[in-house]
Amino acid sequence: MNPRVLEIPGSLIREVAAKKKPSSIDLGLGEPSLMPNPAHLDAAMAYVREHGIKYTPNAGTHELREAIARHYAYPDRHRADNVCVTTGSQEAMYVALKTLLDPARDELLVVDPAFPSYVKMAKLEGVAVRTVAMSAGDGFAFDAARIADAIGERTRAIVICSPNNPTGRTIDRAQAQALVNVLEARAGDPVWIVHDEIYREQTFIDDAGYFAQIYPYTIVTNSVSKSNALTGLRLGWILAPHDFVTNAIKAHAWLTSCTDTFAQHVGLHIFETPGGIAEHANWYREQWHGVVHALEASGLHFIKPEGSFYACVQLPPGMGSLDGALRLLEERDVLAIPGAAFGAAFEGWLRLSWVAPIARVREGVQRIAAFVGATSS
Repeated sequence: MNPRVLEIPGSLIREVAAKKKPSSIDLGLGEPSLMPNPAHLDAAMAYVREHGIKYTPNAGTHELREAIARHYAYPDRHRADNVCVTTGSQEAMYVALKTLLDPARDELLVVDPAFPSYVKMAKLEGVAVRTVAMSAGDGFAFDAARIADAIGERTRAIVICSPNNPTGRTIDRAQAQALVNVLEARAGDPVWIVHDEIYREQTFIDDAGYFAQIYPYTIVTNSVSKSNALTGLRLGWILAPHDFVTNAIKAHAWLTSCTDTFAQHVGLHIFETPGGIAEHANWYREQWHGVVHALEASGLHFIKPEGSFYACVQLPPGMGSLDGALRLLEERDVLAIPGAAFGAAFEGWLRLSWVAPIARVREGVQRIAAFVGATSS
């Protein structure tokens, strides 16, 4: 067995989620509850009925790559050759790290709290990892100075998920620019930013920062999973400078040859439909209002989400998040994810995914408040 695989733990998120009972209020996995728009699936099926399901070029169809690049229109990456279509954003992130980082000399900096896969991917490749935790004192807001101070001599890339999983915080334009200013002033090889934009269509602030708009050494990963309720379709992409993408395509090709042809035509129809990638955005904004109101009424200490579809609540002092999540499920029949899954900085917190019907979310929040109140007294 590969010792790196043996040393990396499995998913605590999935382990806890697997304990859900049929009666449970599920605030666990980050998976949309909406149904996908069947028009996108019908268009893809019409294509494959006529043309079959054959290989596409390794990088994806030219039409889809062009549509993705044109939609985001980031400076110097608005053409098809700036895109590699991948098997979901998970593969996009893995390929980005594998292509960019040399295990013999490079280090990855991960901004915590963070989705655990970033660290695990790097460790699987033998890449050194350091983390920098945002401060609980200001609700884990992105802090450019704190991130900049954590950059070491070997740091070659910084992974930032914004809007963030798990905290729901979103980096604003001022903090994004402040970090870029530091990186541009550095001597030597550039430090890249890998911006995970998977929750881009669930953004609830007006001044969100997008690194690809202001920093040439930015790699964007994204997918249609969260935006269009297509998690199982596994369609994502890398959007980056052409020279980087040329090499990322090689790594992607060795991993999967090409992304599913049917999925690519679903994606093409989404991007060719006006407003298609944002077709669920209004629902999330309306849901967000209801969730924030429920949290404000609950008396819980929580982080007001600025993006994504997560909200985080603090457990009583001294209660571990795994113990708290398991007790919450057993005593109140509510599934939430322990903060420990997202790094040591998030111990003592629970992540709530608020994609369920709003009445169920409210009931779940009320049960959590009763649980916290009972265990605090």
